[in-house]
This record gives sequence, C-alpha cells and structure tokens, in this order.
Amino acid sequence: MPEERTNELVELAAEAYVYGYPLVFDLSMVQTSLHKGFGSLAAAPFNQFAHSERLADADTHFVSVNNDTVYSIAQLDLSGGPVRLHVPDTDGAYYVLQFVDAWTNNFAYVGRRATGTEAGDWLVVPPGWAGTAPDDVRGVIDAPTSVVTVVGRNACDGPEDLARRVRPLQEQLTVTHLEPGEHRTGLPAPDAGVPTGLRFFEQLRVWMADFPPSAADRAYRDRFQPLGLLEEGPSPYVPAGAALVRALTEGLALGKERVEAASGAGDGAAGGWTVDPHLFDYNLDHFGVGTIDSPQWRIADREASYLARAVAARVGLWGNHGYEAVYAQTFHDAEGEPLSGAHRYELRFEEPPPVDAFWSVTMYDTPDYFLVANPAGRYSIGDRTPGIVRGDDGSLTLRISRERPADPAAAANWLPAPEGGFRPMLRLYMPQSAVLDGRYEIPAVRRIDGGGHG
Repeated sequence: MPEERTNELVELAAEAYVYGYPLVFDLSMVQTSLHKGFGSLAAAPFNQFAHSERLADADTHFVSVNNDTVYSIAQLDLSGGPVRLHVPDTDGAYYVLQFVDAWTNNFAYVGRRATGTEAGDWLVVPPGWAGTAPDDVRGVIDAPTSVVTVVGRNACDGPEDLARRVRPLQEQLTVTHLEPGEHRTGLPAPDAGVPTGLRFFEQLRVWMADFPPSAADRAYRDRFQPLGLLEEGPSPYVPAGAALVRALTEGLALGKERVEAASGAGDGAAGGWTVDPHLFDYNLDHFGVGTIDSPQWRIADREASYLARAVAARVGLWGNHGYEAVYAQTFHDAEGEPLSGAHRYELRFEEPPPVDAFWSVTMYDTPDYFLVANPAGRYSIGDRTPGIVRGDDGSLTLRISRERPADPAAAANWLPAPEGGFRPMLRLYMPQSAVLDGRYEIPAVRRIDGGGHG
C-alpha cells in the first residue's frame, strides 16, 4: 500500500478512535456493571438496579466518581420492549436519575430539578416503539439506543443519613417489564481472535452495528468503511494485513493523544480552573424529559462535538449537563505550577459558591482520576461537611495537603492530597445563573509552604 494511502488511513483511524471512544468506553463500563460491579456497586443484570451501600471511596475505581451522593445504577435493555420505572417521594431531598444512551448522550432526567420529588412511574421505550403507554405513568422516555444506563444519585450527608433515609429510598426504585419479551443477558461479543492491539476497533465495529448512531451522524460514520468498521459477520481484523494493522495501531495512538491533549491536563494558566458548564452539550439529537432543548445547550459544530464527547467520557463518564450540575477542575496552583502532594495549599471562598442545592470539592489522583486513599477517610469537603470552620466574615478556607494540618481549625477544613500530582474537582449541584454564564469566578488554589508561591 502506498505511503500516502497508509497515512490517510492512519488519520482516518485516529478520527474513528475519537468518534468511537465514548461508545466503547461506555459499553465496557456497562459490561463491568453487569458482570463484576465496581466500587460498592454489586453486579446486577439488565433491568435491575444496583445500589451503593456507602459513599464512594478509594476502592471505587471509576473515573471522577463523586463522594456527595450515593449511586443507584441500572443498565436497561429495551430489546424486548419497554420497561416501567418507579421513583419514590424524596420529600424535597435532592436526587437525579440521569438517562444515558450507549453513545453517552444524556437524553432525559428525572429528579428534583427536572420533575420534582414526588413519587411516580415513567415508561422507558426503545427506538421506534409505537405502542400505547399506560394511563397511570407520568410520562414516556424515548431511548435513542436499546441499551441505556440510568445513573441515580441521592444526596447523602453521611453514614447515618444513608441508613435512615437514603437506603429506604433506594429500595423503592424499581424496574419492571411492561410486557413479556426476550431480553438479552449480555452485550454482543467481539471476536476473541482479534489481536489485543486491534481490540478497540473490533469492539467499535460490533457495538456500532448493534447500537447505531443518530441518523445525522451516519454519514460521518460511513467514512470509516476503509477501516473495516462497517463490515458485518466475521471480523476483518483477524486476517488483517500489515498495512491495515499499522494504520489502525498508529491511528489508535494518535487518537488517544488528541483526547488526552483536549482533556485539559496541559493547561498551565495561573489559577488553572477549567469550568465548562457545556462539557456535555455534545448531545444534538435526543431531548427527552428534563432536558433543555435550546441552542445554548448544543455544540454548534457537529464534528467538533465528537472530540467534546470523547473528552467528557475520558474525564467524567456519565456526568450531567451543566444545568443539573457543573464540574470544575484544576491541575495548577495560582502561579501556574502543577499541584503536588509535596506542597501545602489553601482554597479560600470569600462567599459560598452560588448553587440551589449544594457544592463540594473532591480530591482525585492523576492520571487515573480516582479517589485518594487517606487515613482520615475524607475524599471531599463542602457545605455539608460536619465540623467545617468558617471565618467570622463567613468565608471558608480549605486546606489541601498530604499531611494533616496541626492547627485544629485547619484540620477541620482539610482535604487530604496524595503524594504525587492531583486534580481537585469542584461540583456545583443545581448551579445558579452566575455559574452558567461565567460571572462566578472560582478562587485559585494557593501554595502556602514557601518557595515563592505566597
């Protein structure tokens, strides 16, 4: 194969990686949920909730997992027909059920912001369903793909609140089949004979066939025909020739580089906070219950949305739209230096962040973005943390360090850091307009242990 043609295929493979990464990563996590579970969530079959019985901790190996809410996650399979979802009355307490399709589009929300906190039933239906909904459901949720992840989050103020209030609510979350039907027990299986280095493309090929993208995306997807990604039947990657193997291998590496570069770790600006209320605006086609269908919440350039979608999956899989919750991250201190457990820092809020629910700062390691093990068992700190000490003027100064501060007030406001690099994340639940329109400025993380960093 001519060198020029090979280079074209490398570029095409890189684009295919960026395009397909969210689907592959999402369905890999679906498989994990079905067969292994993760963190405190046990494995659960399709159409059954798995409930976390504790707040996430260092054993919860899930990218950017939160430590504010208790998860209830269900993987829905709609291939055998619709399912009925029952939600309990939370008596005003914050919760959200987020509906995510196989391509990681957030296409519906049920919860305090979107639908209130009273009890009710919802009908979740597969693509193309033309049946009649029962009269007693609150509404119909149209799924873009036949497999859907429902990510439930109940605000939890600690172990006592979990046992007293949250666990009984979790047990009332139920999924039932509307009518008898054949429901699968697992996902379509990629060919086991494909070499490890090409496994990503085999997964993409098989899963893209079973969970096709939106009609508007299909012309872009069809460009990947020369890579074998649209072939049906036996895998083209078992007998793949050297030129295709090279193109796919180099394209995979190039695609990964692009996603990592766009994920923000290289941003060295002073202050370093990346606040993007529009991180999850790549959904351009599916707006159901609880979503906001307006140009403000859609990426204008469809091709640009593919990289945005990949970045969102990489740094915050199954995260919410900005109008439900905003996530801000930083890798750098006020001077633009990388954050490291070798130093001590403070984060001072003169006034509380403007939210209608609550806020927190959570500590993650790099590059995995996992919660950080520490002797205090504290993974986040925020306005609901017991015993935090505010200044007489209402300000709040958080201390970030590997070692516990000696001063009792500082220790009360301590967010433990790992030995090496780290990335704190500020979460703002039900953010007010000042956050969404950029008027609210998050204070910089300041180094306080000398070395010319204030």
